[in-house]
Amino acid sequence: MNDFLQTALTFPTLPWSIFFTACALYWLVASLGLVGHHHADGGGGGDGGGGHHDVQHGDGHNGEGPHDASLLARLGLDGVPLMVMLACLSFCGWLACYFTQLLVLRHLPPATRLLPDLLTLILSLVPAVALTNWFIRPVRQAFKVLNPDETKRITGLTGTVSTPYADERYGMAEVHDGGAGLLLQIRTRPGQRFGRGQQVVLLDYRPDENSYLVAAEAEF
Repeated sequence: MNDFLQTALTFPTLPWSIFFTACALYWLVASLGLVGHHHADGGGGGDGGGGHHDVQHGDGHNGEGPHDASLLARLGLDGVPLMVMLACLSFCGWLACYFTQLLVLRHLPPATRLLPDLLTLILSLVPAVALTNWFIRPVRQAFKVLNPDETKRITGLTGTVSTPYADERYGMAEVHDGGAGLLLQIRTRPGQRFGRGQQVVLLDYRPDENSYLVAAEAEF
């Protein structure tokens, strides 16, 4: 027990321990009904996980920018509620760092520990992301089953372009669905281009591009 506490509560495992504890406390509070949380049926269309669309939910207002959502999609961490992903990421990172410190770092001379400790903390993100990606795939699929008609519910809603621009190849929009809010990939008709902050209407879902065709709200 002493070895466990000494490893978990010292650098480089300590930051991961704090991160994981914060996530665990969030879910404890949420389970008591003191925090409202929403589920998401997110993207993941490119890796076989099979989401309907690229959606990121937040608790309250969506705090993620378009670049954050794009990064999560590239890492395969989208398509599930943000706090589910963070809880899994923190646990996987904690495991990688804990066992590296327990089995390797603790046997090094204290005078030489600083650089290996820092490298371990940074590099533990690699297995953390890889394991989280692997763990949340079935969860992403479960959210797809839970919300089979999500695209029908979203089509017709109005959103705000959140990227510097949106055209037929690029763009994202924040859509207020009456809940936590959504961040969706959008595409315009050929030749159209909308700027940041412009109001658009979701016309149709394009599963091949994992995006929504939009038009200017003024057209309606």
